[in-house]
Amino acid sequence: MPAKIKVAILISGLGSNMEALIKDLKNQNHLGEATIVVSDNPDALGLMKAEQLKIPAFSFATNSKTLDKSIFENNLLQLLISNNIQVVCLAGFMKILSSKFIKDFPGEILNIHPSILPSIKGLNTHERAIRRNLHVHGATVHKVTEKLDSGFILGQTTISIHKNDTPHSLSKRLKPKENQLYVDTLRQFLSGNSKVIQKLELDS
Repeated sequence: MPAKIKVAILISGLGSNMEALIKDLKNQNHLGEATIVVSDNPDALGLMKAEQLKIPAFSFATNSKTLDKSIFENNLLQLLISNNIQVVCLAGFMKILSSKFIKDFPGEILNIHPSILPSIKGLNTHERAIRRNLHVHGATVHKVTEKLDSGFILGQTTISIHKNDTPHSLSKRLKPKENQLYVDTLRQFLSGNSKVIQKLELDS
């Protein structure tokens, strides 16, 4: 059996995408293995979830009183390298990684973004989709580059925006599809298949 690809997952909050990834990575037929979880938020509930799933979890605070961004990124890089991490999955990780970090990390970095990129980059995507009177919303998994939310697209999924949707209801309906998209896209990415996953079925 070939050695499994070591995967690290970075989070800032609840970690629903992290949980979906870890559960799938635990399957024997998976090419990867969840090795560590790291958060910039020591109070992230996802850290407890990771420990419950028996994955080592680490946190480095990044507020100005304790640790600035460059120190955080240096600590993170050393942790990834010491654990032989080959792929990093950003899963609700709210810090923007510097161009230096992206250049220095020897592996691949993936991210899931809650919009149909290249539309609606950045924050508050659900609110902005509703404000624009869009009929379709979704999520995208892409490679991380120095330019925000602009890396090569690996997979996308969509949902309809209903007349009475709020940012909360939109987020709640998108989340299961988001989780599944990340799981499927990571599997395909680790297999070396470059075909873009498109789950473009709209709900009723």
